[in-house]
Amino acid sequence: MSPAFRTMDVEPRTKGVLLEPFVHQVGGHSCVLRFNETTLCKPLVPREHQFYETLPAEMRKFTPQYKGVVSVRFEEDEDRNLCLIAYPLKGDHGIVDSVDNSDCEPKSKLLRWTNKKHHVLETEKSPKDWVRQHRKEEKMKSHKLEEEFEWLKKSEVLYYSVEKKGNVSSQLKHYNPWSMKCHQQQLQRMKENAKHRNQYKFILLENLTSRYEVPCVLDLKMGTRQHGDDASEEKAANQIRKCQQSTSAVIGVRVCGMQVYQAGSGQLMFMNKYHGRKLSVQGFKEALFQFFHNGRYLRRELLGPVLKKLAELKAILERQESYRFYSSSLLVIYDGKEWPEVALDSDAEDLEDLSEESADESAGAYAYKPIGTSSVDVRMIDFAHTTCRLYGEDSVVHEGQDAGYIFGLQSLIDIVTEISEESGE
Repeated sequence: MSPAFRTMDVEPRTKGVLLEPFVHQVGGHSCVLRFNETTLCKPLVPREHQFYETLPAEMRKFTPQYKGVVSVRFEEDEDRNLCLIAYPLKGDHGIVDSVDNSDCEPKSKLLRWTNKKHHVLETEKSPKDWVRQHRKEEKMKSHKLEEEFEWLKKSEVLYYSVEKKGNVSSQLKHYNPWSMKCHQQQLQRMKENAKHRNQYKFILLENLTSRYEVPCVLDLKMGTRQHGDDASEEKAANQIRKCQQSTSAVIGVRVCGMQVYQAGSGQLMFMNKYHGRKLSVQGFKEALFQFFHNGRYLRRELLGPVLKKLAELKAILERQESYRFYSSSLLVIYDGKEWPEVALDSDAEDLEDLSEESADESAGAYAYKPIGTSSVDVRMIDFAHTTCRLYGEDSVVHEGQDAGYIFGLQSLIDIVTEISEESGE
């Protein structure tokens, strides 16, 4: 590990980046935060940091781009709302300085995050009585929303109806219970440790959902074993039990979280890891089918690209010696927003007309295809327990391929192939 990261070496600076919850986090227990539109950050784990700095070149297309390290601390405003702020490490100004901070300066206009929604703090020019009344109303709303949120966190599968004329992508920001749960837990941990420590290192990673308007995200826990070599006997026994009681032991993969937009009913569906652990192999297959189904029809055009990417990733991992990706996940992402298919020579006015029509139910007669350079993305994430013989300090050195992970990939390929064939493709 580089000596530069052994101590928290932060320059005294007043300018920082306000971090918000990453609303498309559907699995995991580590809090993932939004740094800016294209960048996320999460608590730095030395092993994961080491992986991103040394990973094989051919694996980079199947992992998020690593962008560096920042210091994060929490601060309170006058209403005791907790905010997480990122600051550059000493001598590393480029990351923070390159970000548009217009929403974060001055402090009177900071965008804050409560349990359920955004609100902007009023400027000093606002009438005091109006501000007082507004805050009173916000407190009443917040109490009601907290009660609703507690119920949402307990729901393993949740359907949230989106208003027909509403902006789906904006409404997504307020109703992902798993991301909010992780965010609250992170704030609580940092607050409890505040007397001893209020500076943490976070790594910056590519936001894989940024290219999609309505991201549909599937988080799959890969492999037949989840505990790292450094796990205690109790932790290892707990992880072994979870694998044995889920599809991990049978097919080497289980659902760890899901977020999918169903255009047919105008609903968002969230599934958390607790429900994923209960699924049988048939239940896993049905969940996968549901992920690729928009409520009207199966998104068949996504299945071929997914199979191609899975096969390519499998071939790459078969060439990796001694790597073990314990407790790692695989993300599958596509856009729930679809646009009418148009001729390549269509002019801008035609495209604009069709775009407006696509928001209406009458557009159902068109042939749809996703926009963007890639219709579907497949990436490996979460490497806190990854090991390799290149990591000289590890007490256990494995030989050959990660058979458990590769087994899970093959099972996934087989099931997606079955879905594709049964749907008549």
